[in-house]
Amino acid sequence: MTQSTPLQLIDSFNRRIDYVRLSVTDRCDFRCTYCMAEEMTFLPRSKVLSLEEIARIARVFVQLGVAKLRVTGGEPLVRRDVTTLFQELGSLRSEDGLKELAVTTNGSQLVRFAPALRAAGVTTLNVSLDTLDAARFRALTRTGTLEDVIAGIDAAREQDFPRIRINAVVLRGSNEGDIRPLLDFALNRGLDIAFIEEMPLGQVNLAGKPLEYLPSDTILSEVKQHYNLNSEATPEHSGPARYWRVDGSSSRMGLISPHSNNFCASCNRLRVTAEGQLLLCLGNEHSISLRDLLRDGASDFELSSAIVAALNDKPEQHVFDQPDQPQIMRFMNASGG
Repeated sequence: MTQSTPLQLIDSFNRRIDYVRLSVTDRCDFRCTYCMAEEMTFLPRSKVLSLEEIARIARVFVQLGVAKLRVTGGEPLVRRDVTTLFQELGSLRSEDGLKELAVTTNGSQLVRFAPALRAAGVTTLNVSLDTLDAARFRALTRTGTLEDVIAGIDAAREQDFPRIRINAVVLRGSNEGDIRPLLDFALNRGLDIAFIEEMPLGQVNLAGKPLEYLPSDTILSEVKQHYNLNSEATPEHSGPARYWRVDGSSSRMGLISPHSNNFCASCNRLRVTAEGQLLLCLGNEHSISLRDLLRDGASDFELSSAIVAALNDKPEQHVFDQPDQPQIMRFMNASGG
């Protein structure tokens, strides 16, 4: 491959990659039961990409045709000086370049950071919120306070982000009763909401405890008992959610179904972890180290070439066939949200 060769992010299954999730930290101020163990050992600082390294990787991806970047963690807003990164990423937005700059957050820091995120050019916020019951919220997050997250969501609404979405992981036997209250919460505030099936990453469950995911069709059936829904086409550069418009509202309800409605055939995503691993699939271990390339002095073209070559190893699909014994041992916070 020569430097004049046009590089394209198309994998061996002819899927075009136009969406990259960039993790800036594996640390978080919550310890959500489906994401982390209660006691965690985090990466040493020397192994974590610098903000400058993350910005460079982002520029390379945008040059390769990526139209959407999502900043994740852990909790991205606990990373020191992270607003400087958002300013760098915001500068990549253009009509023929980056079109969407998104953040996934637990909402705990939004009262403080929402104005800076909007000023930097963030277009989309996804805020994790699994229950509106304060005691259940504390149990699920182990350390979080519901009032702080709701205050953060309302602070973000005041900043006029083009899109804010609530992300709710629904666990059988835990927060099933929150489906309708969470949907009402989103509708009353003019927000979108996505209900997500639990993913079997890391040893977050007690030994022998079955996966607690609730099938999306069960959620959809319950919602249809109370609301009229109209199926809607998936937005351009979107993630794996299937969307319905709620009659009489500007809000949309989405379902993300890694178990019951496999979305791998239309996968358009890559992940970069906080330590610089390019994950080709959330549910597989195929990866290359972008950090090693950067720190070995690779040029932008060499970095681009390595990314394009790695796509040959992107698997056709993830396989979650043995939910009681996770096949992927990294926790969700280490995978990049």
